[in-house]
This record gives sequence, C-alpha cells and structure tokens, in this order.
Amino acid sequence: MSELARRLDVADTGARRAWIADVLVDAFSDLMRRDPAAFRTKFRKMAADPFAFYRGSACLFYADVDRLADPWADERTSRVWIQGDLHAQNFGTYMNADGVLVFDVNDFDEAYLGHFTWDLQRFAASLALLAWSKALPDSDIVAFVRHSARSYLDQVRAFAAQDRDSEYSLRLSTTGGTIHDLLQQTRLRSRTELLHRLTEDQGYSRRMRSGPTTRRLEDAERNRVEEAFARYLETVPQENRMRDVAYTIKDVVGSSGFGIGSAGLPAYNVLIEGPTEALENDLVLSMKQGNVAAPSRVVTDERIRSHFQHHGHRTALSQRALQAHADPLLGHTEIDGVGYVVDELSPYESDLEWGELTEPGDILPVLDYLGRAMAKVHCVSDAQSDTQLVDFQTEEAILAVVGDREEEFVDWLVEFALGYADVVRDDHRLFVDAFRNGEIGEVTATAR
Repeated sequence: MSELARRLDVADTGARRAWIADVLVDAFSDLMRRDPAAFRTKFRKMAADPFAFYRGSACLFYADVDRLADPWADERTSRVWIQGDLHAQNFGTYMNADGVLVFDVNDFDEAYLGHFTWDLQRFAASLALLAWSKALPDSDIVAFVRHSARSYLDQVRAFAAQDRDSEYSLRLSTTGGTIHDLLQQTRLRSRTELLHRLTEDQGYSRRMRSGPTTRRLEDAERNRVEEAFARYLETVPQENRMRDVAYTIKDVVGSSGFGIGSAGLPAYNVLIEGPTEALENDLVLSMKQGNVAAPSRVVTDERIRSHFQHHGHRTALSQRALQAHADPLLGHTEIDGVGYVVDELSPYESDLEWGELTEPGDILPVLDYLGRAMAKVHCVSDAQSDTQLVDFQTEEAILAVVGDREEEFVDWLVEFALGYADVVRDDHRLFVDAFRNGEIGEVTATAR
C-alpha cells in the first residue's frame, strides 16, 4: 500500500466503499431523483474502466485531496482560477473570438477558484491511469508527469517574464505533430455541416432536427426558455454583441445526451438567425443548467461563494477568466431561479483523442503542449475576466511558492500521481460493486 493510500485510510474496503457511495449521493442526489435513468447511464459508463470512473467522480477526488496537506498552497496560490476537472481528455480545439483555431483546455463545467495544484494533481493522476490502461510501466508514468510538470513551470516562467500574455496560444503556427494535425483536421469543418446535422430545411427556413437526444417543447416551457434567452442577451459583453436581428429565435428544443460529467442536467438548443439572413449563417446555442462545481464542495471561502449569482454565472465568469478570447456568445441566464450557461455549439471543437497515442515517444511531445496549456489557463486571463477575486498575477504567485524547489515540486506530483492512481483503480472496483448492489442512492443497476 502506498503512503498516499495510508493517508487516505483506504485499507478498510467496506468503509471506503460506503464513503464512495456517500460522496456520490451527496454530490448528485437532486439530479439522481430527477433523472435516475441518466445516472444509470452515467454509472454504467463510469463502470467501464478506472479512467472512466475517474472522469465521472471529480467530487470524490476533491473529497480526498481536501484531507491531504498541500505544501504549495498559500494565501494566493490557494485562490486562483482553476479548471476544476483537468484530466487528460479535457483538452481540444476551439475557434477563439479573433477567428483563430486554438488548442486549449476545453471544458469549464467544474471551473472555480482553488489551489492551483489541484488541477495539476488531477491531471497527473489521469496520466497515470491512462498510461496504465495502455500497459505502460511506472517508469513511463514518471517520465510523463515530470515532462508535463516541467513544461508547465517553464511556461509559467515565460508568462512572468513577458508582457501581453493574452496573445499567447497554441495554434497552427505554434504547434507541431499530433496537436498541429488535430488543428488541421478541425480546420476542415464548417458550420454548414453542423447545421445539416442538427437542423433541417423547411422551405425557406430552418428548424431543429428531431432525434433521440431532442424533444419538442410545450408552449409554456418554450415561453420560459425564450424569456430566459432574452435575459441571457444582457450578459453578453457589449463588445461581443451582434446586431439585434442576429438573436432572433427560429426554433428551440430540449436536449440531452451529454458526457459522463453532465448527466441529468436539463438543457436546450436554441437556433438563432445569426449575423445575416442567409440560412448558412444560422447559429445553434446551447443553454445548459450549470452544475455544482466539484471544487466548490470543499472551498469554504464565503467571499468566493457569494460572488456568483448561480452556477451558470459561475461557469461563464470562470470560462472568461481561464480561456483567453472566450466564445463571444458566452453568457448566462436563469430559468425558474436556476442558473444556466449559454454558448455556441461550434463545429470547431475537437477533443484530443488518445486511442492512437500508444508509444511513449509519441506521447511526450503532446504532454509538452498540455503542460503549457495548463499554465495558460492559470496565468492568462481574458480582458473580460473578473478581477475582483484574483487581483494578483497568478504566475508570480506560483513562482514565489515553488521558488528554487522545482525538483521537489515535480517529485511531489509524481508521488501523488502514482499513489492516487492506485487508489482510483481500487475505488473503481468498489464503485462497481456498490452500483451493482444498489448502494448508491436511488440509482440501481437495472431499471425498476
């Protein structure tokens, strides 16, 4: 048993199994009651392998790290914008507000303020789990974590030494290899193709296509969504606003079928006119209920908690802080007092796929970019981001706490990655047993 496992007291497997169930129920009980079928699907996906379990259990990760000492957290480095669920599959491409294809962190549902190390720890453990799933030895895992951590610190130092940090990005002209290829492939996509997939022509107009993941709305629900959409428009920064006609609603449907992390969250797709009346310029926006950010369950600072109106507001503000040149359509709203985040369903979002990355020599160059992308989200804020909570330079705070102890910092991450990956693999088996035996709230392995 690793030292980390001893500190987390996981030897009593019965108690640990109950702990896992309790944490999941505490985090998701309301959503479980509302849509047990969605969580049955979520838990089946999590049961597939330890990495899938890890992806769907960020709440358990934070319940654990909150019980561990963090030697790198001080008054500043414990209060920075973090992505909140920074595992190896939460990277990909997007088209930024300047029309540039960028490779970056690409999921902000769990974004919050907390220890900068939490993002690095979650990422490092995910690398260990991913490498284990590819039957790579511990020596490769150590090399992976070291390489990404050093790239992270190298980029943090670069941000501290230069001005105009927000201009930095990983794009076609600054990348090579796998990341460059992904950007090139994404470049071939088009909004027209996305519209053909999500919508259908109706004479001289267009409407959302019906399918297994969409549903038509009754008039009362559609009216509530349209009223919420009008409130959303007030949250779009003035410099990002299109002409009013662009926001004319053409159709609205309920939406489902999100990934492991968004099970049970109500959502809508809203088809709008777009910048011109040409049908090819129609836009589809997602309006999704904001989930309770996993880090917020362990961050007790009321100054942070009270800063956000709701979780849709928190998601939008966090994304603007973490993603330089964020989606110009990003905003938030409320439906029946519940917060929703609104952004474009873009054809230019492509996830980094790990299926073909099997050899260490192919993985290491990718990790260099991932380390730099992590540094970017921590250190580079969009001009539209809120500075009331983080009124200092994050890169300076990180360098101050790491100081001349870089090797100690990297070793600390390596130890955590190896130790926590062991814990997660055991937790996965305990979770599967708990789910199969109906021990996780009202969600059972078979429909009742």
